[in-house]
Amino acid sequence: MNTQNQYLKAIYLVQEQEDGPASTGKVADALDVSPASANEMIGKLEAAGLADHEKYKGVDLTDEGIKRARDALQTYCIIERFLVEVLEVEEFRAEARQLESVIDETVGDRLDTIIDRDPACPDCFDAELDVCCHLVSDLDIDREVESEAAD
Repeated sequence: MNTQNQYLKAIYLVQEQEDGPASTGKVADALDVSPASANEMIGKLEAAGLADHEKYKGVDLTDEGIKRARDALQTYCIIERFLVEVLEVEEFRAEARQLESVIDETVGDRLDTIIDRDPACPDCFDAELDVCCHLVSDLDIDREVESEAAD
């Protein structure tokens, strides 16, 4: 089950890639949910004042939605880097996705002290590769993505 913060993060990343409103379909794809599920949560985000949704145009985050999305993205980056740099987890993306909904701010802050996060975070996140850019060179992520695309 995806949380509000996961939806905010997905919308934020799609908006960054599209340089404009995020389509419901792309948000659904990013979260591996149906467009109907994405639409339902987008409605809840709009009701909470975190997003503005215009039918056939897409969804934009409000200022508060952007703030929450960036916080969620920063926590996700911290989790990814902790899994790779400290625990040496190979399937870190799947693990990070599962953990992001249960890691609260306190735990995220404590993990952050272990990994020595870059102050540029969360701007360091590469939405196309779906990974913190600090892990790209360490893990040869470019090659992984290219080989997945070829399959």
